[in-house]
Amino acid sequence: MANDRDSATALDRLVGGLLARYIRYVEHTSWQTKEMGETLEAHYHHHPCIVGMWHGQFMLLPIIRPSYLPADVMLARHRDAGIMAEALRHFDMRLIRGAGAASRGKDRGGSHAYMAAVQALRDGRSVGMTADVPGGEARKVGLGIIMVDRASGRPILPVAIATTRYLALNSWSRMTINLPYSGLGFAIAPAIYVPRETKPDELEQYRQQVQEGLNWATEQAFARAGADPARATPGMRRGGNAELGARLKAYRALTSLARPIAPLLLGLRERRGKEEPLRRGERLGQPSAKRPAGRLAWFHAASVGETNAVLPLMAALAQERPSLSFLLTTGTVTSAQLAAQRIGPRTIHQYAPLDAREYVAGFLDHWRPDLAVFTESEIWPNLILESSGRDIPLVLINARMTRRSFRRWRRNPSVAHPLFSRFALVLAQNEGLARRFTELGAPSVIVAGNLKVDAPPPVVNCVELERLRSALEGRPVLIAASTHEGEDAIIADAHRALAASLPDLCTIIAPRHPERGGAIAEMLKGRGFKVARRSLGDLPDGSSDAYVADTIGELGMLYKLAPVAFIGGSLVDRGGQNPIEAVRQGAVVLTGPHWQNFADAYDALIDNRGAIVVHSAEEIASTARKLLSDEAELGEMRNRANAALATISGALPRTIEALLQYLPREEEGLARAS
Repeated sequence: MANDRDSATALDRLVGGLLARYIRYVEHTSWQTKEMGETLEAHYHHHPCIVGMWHGQFMLLPIIRPSYLPADVMLARHRDAGIMAEALRHFDMRLIRGAGAASRGKDRGGSHAYMAAVQALRDGRSVGMTADVPGGEARKVGLGIIMVDRASGRPILPVAIATTRYLALNSWSRMTINLPYSGLGFAIAPAIYVPRETKPDELEQYRQQVQEGLNWATEQAFARAGADPARATPGMRRGGNAELGARLKAYRALTSLARPIAPLLLGLRERRGKEEPLRRGERLGQPSAKRPAGRLAWFHAASVGETNAVLPLMAALAQERPSLSFLLTTGTVTSAQLAAQRIGPRTIHQYAPLDAREYVAGFLDHWRPDLAVFTESEIWPNLILESSGRDIPLVLINARMTRRSFRRWRRNPSVAHPLFSRFALVLAQNEGLARRFTELGAPSVIVAGNLKVDAPPPVVNCVELERLRSALEGRPVLIAASTHEGEDAIIADAHRALAASLPDLCTIIAPRHPERGGAIAEMLKGRGFKVARRSLGDLPDGSSDAYVADTIGELGMLYKLAPVAFIGGSLVDRGGQNPIEAVRQGAVVLTGPHWQNFADAYDALIDNRGAIVVHSAEEIASTARKLLSDEAELGEMRNRANAALATISGALPRTIEALLQYLPREEEGLARAS
């Protein structure tokens, strides 16, 4: 404690002292239930012991310690540790700094904290610690507290404290600020001992015991305080239109009032090629196809990438449930064109209705889906609320959310919680994303992985592939795929630098949005390039410097043609595009620095030297030059890339297994009905 005291700043001492006074103020102005005495007596009886609490509710931990019993408190390393140390000093307690790494994969002082806690217990000091580890899943006990118990031979006391009045912060654990002039509720579950001889594979049963004890104690503490636990409970479902926040109610009202201008907006989009005029009714909740008989599973995907991810899933489910029909909705012309080429015989494609209650109601009245499956980050409030209101099970698959979006949702809990709590299940791409969805209110979240890793290679038209190969006559080829505005000029500069040593080079530019093809071609011509455009039926000839592939559904063929592929959306900060399709077709991947939308895939590829990060036209040119002149390195990179993706595969079978529970077989459905 001396070192902590010496290093404390004047501000730490001031704020720590105020915090300690506040805790005392809450204690002295609140009325206590009789169970407070039982908690103190249990602590005395089992001292020294491990006092376990949920992370969100440790603020009043110092008041449950009898003043004559020495104790330490373990908290994660953070900037406020000095303040906490000063506050605890006023209660004659010491701070042990450090916590487990959970899933973050970095040293957070866990080893030091573990050894310090065990030593404190052996020295006769109790240790208070939170059982759920920051960075892990809220209200899920980590193994750290179990290991301290086993090593020290001292019991765990699952304890909970609640006050009638409190504030719940919008943090991962719903951190609770207890307020004065409240009822104080205390609860303690039976002590749990973990024998020293417990084997590693037996630790889970003790972890579960502690978790059940803490859940029971928390429920009792809130009940004894006469408090509503919902606001303080991560992931607790709070459904029902009555609980919609003011902003969400306003959104629903405004989208209804805006319906008169919807046709005007669609007309503007039609003139820009972003809507199909003959299918405008679908966007207004007026379906253009008949609902098939029997059960119907509705899949909603935003655009081409999400559509590519769900099509193999739908095909697999069709094999598992032969009588099931499918409805696929998307929001872009390009995804509709892709769907027309690839959907199965029992699948209907429609444009998703605009997100106004009346349009959504018309859509749902017609289709009456038995299951609604949204992909990645498709969160449309009226679609979700209206579907949930009709008791349609909602599942979010391949779920992802950027940091920016997460911060925005977290700042608006009255919007986020009523929406995310409607999902019966969220299948997240990784553990970090799973924590985000849990914090936003999703009641059930599973880490399933990224469906795009398991998707089969893109379809290749072999006839067209051979036509292109013949047209290029063995020339070196570089492809820039899924480029966004601002990147095409950089690719043009890279081509010019690379062509100095590879004069026969042909660079293929396949824009993310094919309607940009004309503008890209004009930009290239303005720089003196000879250009051919695929959408006009052109093939590159011997004089073509660049080939603009402004078509839909042909990336697989282009990746097969080009040994090196730059993947766009990454030199400009658009989060990157999918590198997996390129790897599956044998193209070596280059990416800019902005690839956070596909972090799992790029992390694996870059860590295993299966992809290369470039920052400029010069780096693209120099890297491509080395690769195009070294077949051996190209082959080794292909092998490393495929091996890297193999380490993060498996999302497809996990997603199929999860969805099948909402799609019983015909005989199962009949049995339930009878």
